[in-house]
This record gives sequence, structure tokens and C-alpha cells, in this order.
Amino acid sequence: MTFVLSIFAGRLIQLQGLDSKVYAAEAAKQRVQGEKLTARRGSITDAAGHELALTREAREVYVDPSEVKPAMRDQMATFLATELGQPKQDIATKLAVPGSRYQKLASAVEPSVAGRIMQGASKLKFKGLGTRSRYVRDYPGGDLAGTLLGFVGDDGNGLSGLESTYDTLLAGRDGEQIIETGRAGQRIPMTRSTVKAPVEGRDVRLTIDRDIQWAAQQAIAEEVKATGARTGSVIVMDARDGRVYAMANAPELDLNDWRRTSPENWVNRAVTDVFEPGSTNKVITAAAALESGALRPDTAMRVPDNIRCADQVLRDSHPHPVERLTFSGVVATSSNVGTIMAAQKIGDQRLYEMMRRFGFGAKPGSGLYREEGGLLPDWRNWSGSQRCTIAYGQGVSVTALQTASVYQTIANGGVRVTPTIVAGTTDERGAFTQAAPAARTRVISERTARDVAGMLEAAVGAEGTGNLAAIDGYRVAGKTGTAMRYDAECRGYCGYTSTFVGFAPADAPRLVVLAVVQDPQKAHYGGEVAAPVFRKVMTFALKSQKIPPTATRPSASVPIRTGR
Repeated sequence: MTFVLSIFAGRLIQLQGLDSKVYAAEAAKQRVQGEKLTARRGSITDAAGHELALTREAREVYVDPSEVKPAMRDQMATFLATELGQPKQDIATKLAVPGSRYQKLASAVEPSVAGRIMQGASKLKFKGLGTRSRYVRDYPGGDLAGTLLGFVGDDGNGLSGLESTYDTLLAGRDGEQIIETGRAGQRIPMTRSTVKAPVEGRDVRLTIDRDIQWAAQQAIAEEVKATGARTGSVIVMDARDGRVYAMANAPELDLNDWRRTSPENWVNRAVTDVFEPGSTNKVITAAAALESGALRPDTAMRVPDNIRCADQVLRDSHPHPVERLTFSGVVATSSNVGTIMAAQKIGDQRLYEMMRRFGFGAKPGSGLYREEGGLLPDWRNWSGSQRCTIAYGQGVSVTALQTASVYQTIANGGVRVTPTIVAGTTDERGAFTQAAPAARTRVISERTARDVAGMLEAAVGAEGTGNLAAIDGYRVAGKTGTAMRYDAECRGYCGYTSTFVGFAPADAPRLVVLAVVQDPQKAHYGGEVAAPVFRKVMTFALKSQKIPPTATRPSASVPIRTGR
């Protein structure tokens, strides 16, 4: 007996003396539980405060299969399948998982539904069911500004769009609660409890106007469908300060069902897709020629329908005899040959530098997710034919936002304003803080901008290529663009990019609208494909912003043709 008791005594000394700290720490580890307190994600709203993305409270429904009696599984599966709207067999499988203590049945159930389930489970004496609070992201507009806003994953982190760009700001900081629990998971009374409160995410207010955004999405979606095109984009900007009122894409992304959409359609094509701008680029050539003094809007030019550049003969869009045009007429009729003749008067380096000043070859600076800067080759590396084609927008690549920014610069008297999409944010107390003013850069003189605007107004006139963009009662300035489209799939130029971009009112610009349609099948000229989209969106935006006609007429406008 003495020997046996000595063994017990030795063991007690080991447990309570030598190894006491180890066992105490192990016991505390099993007893002390930490629980993450998820921070509520901030909302994304339009300029008027309407919620485009918000966080709502929901419930996760789970089950502990070890507590579910085999005899109750069928009845329990039937009950849960009815309440959760799920196949009974799927639930029955989870209820019977051997050795499992946790199976998630639903992740985002309305609190009222979760409450009803727990009440029904109590009446039917089901064991093992439980719920826990969680937050889910909701997008009231469905696909409204879908690719612009982006979405969050199951872990609540932003995966694309503004949800990703402003993830840290929107997410806030999670908190933590530490409690002591017994073997069955119940809290032990009178024990320690530590709570670190979560910091809620901030709200982000955009410059987007949800009504204009909706109108832009409708217009571009209809045109893409009508022409059998691949994709399309529309941008609406304030000509004076670069605020973006709408940024629409077709197809657009339904944010409440993004998992069913191919990843290639998750991106905001208005800032990620690069393309050759075609004739919309002629305004830069015109601005360079006017700024240098090489030409004036009324300069008379004899324009044939073709011109040799190195080893190639480049042509206008249609055959014609030698035309007597003013430089303004060259832009209005979108003559490739006339534009090349103008570019030859100013030289490659000066044209390249003007494109750089307008923002080509660099990201626009909006900060949008995956924003691209296009491609502008150094003028020293231009090939013989490229020295001519770049003048009318082939051989250089841009995004839709870069192109819209060029016309914003012209509409704003030659001052480029960095495009802005975020109006401001809220702090922890909900106070609104306005975003810093966008950077402003003088690109061309006010006189040059005014002269180019007059040339663009002629392009929307009766003899111009953009006459389908005209709006009754308003003076409109704009330019068509029809460019051959490079396609990696066919490893060459396949199809066309059709564009129209302009501003109104032409004599006191307020709004800039760009419409671009990629690879239309039933027509391809920018004047017939993109100009009608511009007209629809601009008309709606002018009315929505309550911008009246200026009631003026073009004064001493330069004629398109000359008799000399």
C-alpha cells in the first residue's frame, strides 16, 4: 500500500508542481474562446446618396450532425428543405455526415426566416440546429454600374471594381470577443470577458448619377444587341471638372449573380479595354496643327482620295475626285488624306508631344480598378506608314476614358482635368469629407480649343459625318471614329471599332458623352452605329441635369468647302 500511495503522490507532485503551468495553459486554451466581431462594410452611393452597394444583416444556419438522432433525420430534412428552399437530399446528406460537429446549411438567410426555423425546430424538438449573425453584401440595382462597382467574395473582401480599389476603406476593422466556455460550449458565469469593438467601414460617395447611368446602360445594351456587336461602352463626364456621371458597359454584370458570369465580363471595359481610336484622334492632329500655326480652320486644301506613305497607298473611306476643302472641312468630313497632309506640316515629334499632353500613353489617373494607359510608340520608332496612320488614329491604342478625357479638355477651353469618380467619403462619425480637387493641366491654348470646337460642331452639321448625333434645340460638337479592330484571336485586323464622342452645348460645354461599340456586324461606321447612342444619352443627360439650350447660333462659322 505504501508503494502504491507513493506512486500516486509522485504523480500528484508532477501534475500540481512540476507540470502545473503546462496543464493550466492547456485547460485555459480549451476554456478560453475567441470570436471575431465582423465590422459592417460601408456603403457605396451615387452622387445623391442613393445606395448602389450596401451591407445588410443576415443569418447563417448550421447543424451539428452528432446531435441529430437518426430517427429524426428524415423529418428534419423535410422541414429544413421547405424553409430554406433547398433539395431535401442535400440537407439529409449533411445531417448524416459521420464524425462531423458542424455543417453549414445556408449562409445568408433573412433574420425573420432564421427565427422561424429556430422556433419550428424547438416545437418539433430538433437538436443540433443553430444560427449565427453575419453580414452580406447587397446591390439594389442588380447590374446598375455592375462592372464599375465590382463585388466581394464570401470572406467579405472586395474582388473587383471599386469594391477592390477601396476595400480597406469600406471594410473597416474587425473586433474580437474573448469568453470562457464549458465543455458543451456554454459560457461560464462570472468568468472574464474581453471585447474589442469593431470599427465600421466608411461609406464612399461617387460622382455617378444613377438615372444617367441607367439611361447609358440601356442605350449601349440596345445598340450592341441591334448591331450584333461584341461589347460597348458609354461615358458621361462633366466638361468643367471631369466628374464622371455614368460609366456603362455592355454586357453589364449582375452583381447579385456574378458567379454565373464569365470572368471576362467582370471587368470595367471603359477603363481596361484598349483599342485604336480611329478618326476621333483627328482632333489631336488638328489641335497640333492649329497650335503650331501651320494651319487655320479656314486654310484651303486640295484633298485627293489617296496619298502614298512609304510603301503604302492610304485612302479615304470612299473614292472621290480632288476636293477643295477648308481644314475645318477636313475634320468635318473625316478625311484621312487631309489629316495626313496636316500632320506632315507639323512633323512626327510635334504630333507625338501633343498626344502625350492629351494623356495618351499614360493612365488617365482616375484610380479605377485595372485602369490601363494604352500604347503610344515613341515617334523615333514610327514606321514609314505609321507616320501617316497615327495622324488619324491607327497605330496608337487608348481606352474609352482616355478618349473622353481628350474631348473634355477641348470642351474645357484646353484645360485637362483628371477624371473623377469618387466625390468623397465618410469618417467614423458619419461626417462627409469631400475628395481633393482633381488636377488641372493646360494642354492647348483657349483659342485653339475654341477653333477645334468649331470644327467639331461642323462635323455634326448636315455635311458632317456625325449628323445623326444632332439634338434639336442644342448646339452639339463631336466626332465620329471608325477604326479597324485588332483581334488577338484572328491575329490581325478583324472587324471595326465604331465611336462617337462629343459635347454640348457646343458654345458653353457642360457635358461630354462618348459611345464606343466593338465589332458591330450589321454596320460599322461610327456615324451610324455610335452617334445614335450619343444622341440618346446626351439628350437624357441634358434633361436630367436641367441644362437648357443656349439659344445661340454658330457665329461666322468656317465653311467646309472652298471655291479656290
